Amino acid sequence: MRTGAAAGHHGYFHEAVCYDSDEHLLGVVVPFLRGGVAAGEPTVVALGERNAALVRDAMPDDSPVVYLTGAATYTRPAAAIRSYRRILTGHMADGAAQIRIIGELPAATFGPGWDCWARYESAINHAYDDFPLWSMCAYDVRRTPEPVLADVARTHPRTALPGDRHLPSPAYVDPRLFLAERRPAPPDPLQRVAPRLELADPTASQARQAVRAAAPAGLPADQLADLIVAVSETVSNAHRHGLPPTRMRIWSGTDRMVITVTDRGSGPKDPFAGLLPAGGPDGGGLGLWITHQSCEQVTLSCDEDGFTVRLTAGP
Repeated sequence: MRTGAAAGHHGYFHEAVCYDSDEHLLGVVVPFLRGGVAAGEPTVVALGERNAALVRDAMPDDSPVVYLTGAATYTRPAAAIRSYRRILTGHMADGAAQIRIIGELPAATFGPGWDCWARYESAINHAYDDFPLWSMCAYDVRRTPEPVLADVARTHPRTALPGDRHLPSPAYVDPRLFLAERRPAPPDPLQRVAPRLELADPTASQARQAVRAAAPAGLPADQLADLIVAVSETVSNAHRHGLPPTRMRIWSGTDRMVITVTDRGSGPKDPFAGLLPAGGPDGGGLGLWITHQSCEQVTLSCDEDGFTVRLTAGP
């Protein structure tokens, strides 16, 4: 039986906590966690180091709360979905009637790559809806940019407030509509100058060679290897599912790279492509799934030039 504000709810109960002080945050989170512990529900904290310490200090020492490292949990959107689904599946197998999670995205996700995390916040309304999950996502309004907060309101069906108040969000948008918007991506700082390389209709092999040739010495070898996989899949996808011509551009800094692949098509029809495993009989969407698993930041956008996938690796 489900408890608290989610009592009687079927599927995912998704809330935002937009707080303006430590007291505000704790006023929501501590009762939420205590309620889960009292009900014998799996209760998980995936906050950053500072906020996790605040919560630990406010909770009884013997509370059976599981603390995850927030920054490590939220490295890539598709990987976070995969990890959480594995955790939720395990708790359900153990007989959990409800699972409670409080988490927060690192502040680094609020930059030019925010779009992929906005898509994550929207997609999980569908991705977790087959679990009895009640989760809260914490956002510090003093440090979170206004455009990010606007997306928070559009991707969270509810807002949690101190005093056990749970209000519906009038700005909430169904994930199928939100993910289909294909909003213009804000330029990455590296894109303020001309690209280092530009290729017309490259093969996957040529794309991989170009990335290796342009890679900066400061980009870690494992990130470069993952980026090469992502680029190869993206170029193959553009040839297989997009419309010609395909254009690839590479920007390279001292320790990071930005790569765009554009074709004249309109992108995948499945709004969850890349964030959830592909299920089509033709394997459509598998390339984007691999790309999202391999690359730190994947941004999808459409404009007059067509459909663009932007891949970013490095800090």
